[in-house]
Amino acid sequence: MSLYKFARSIVALIFFPLYRINVYGKENIPKDGPVIICSNHISNLDPPVVGITCPRNIYFMAKEELFSNKIFGAFLTRIHVFPIKRGMKDRNALRKGLSILEKGNTLGLFPEGTRSKTGELGQGLAGAGFFAARSEATIVPCAIIGSYKKFHRLKVVYGKPIEMDYFRENKTSAKEVTDAIMLDIKKLIENNQT
Repeated sequence: MSLYKFARSIVALIFFPLYRINVYGKENIPKDGPVIICSNHISNLDPPVVGITCPRNIYFMAKEELFSNKIFGAFLTRIHVFPIKRGMKDRNALRKGLSILEKGNTLGLFPEGTRSKTGELGQGLAGAGFFAARSEATIVPCAIIGSYKKFHRLKVVYGKPIEMDYFRENKTSAKEVTDAIMLDIKKLIENNQT
């Protein structure tokens, strides 16, 4: 068993009962081919929650500072996390993300770039739109709804794939593509409030 699968199974064992996680819409995630999961961001626990609720192995970006400790950085790399420099255009991270998609893998993104301190959906950054427009990936919106209070209910909803043909054919700007993705996430949140 890979370290990724082992870590995922341990986290699932703890998180599912602790946060009473319910998952909806997993059938909307293609079984193969490149996929980008785009989710809202309400907590630092969102990446592991998306990781254990998505049926596919996911690669995530994380701020470069987390890799400053070599041992922890090596661990992150082994569980499919790669660094990105925040606040600037990181060409290496962009290339790495596109390479992951070109190999038919799944990339997990939080278009807001940072977690919401209010729980409200924030503005999306252009990065998600860049990956969506520059790849052949299927874009699946995801909404994490609820709170991370122990034994409260947390809902994870995967929406239907976003139709990307229009954006790709018309060479729409990365920011406009992100805005369209954020609109789908917003609708998922509004339609699935408990």
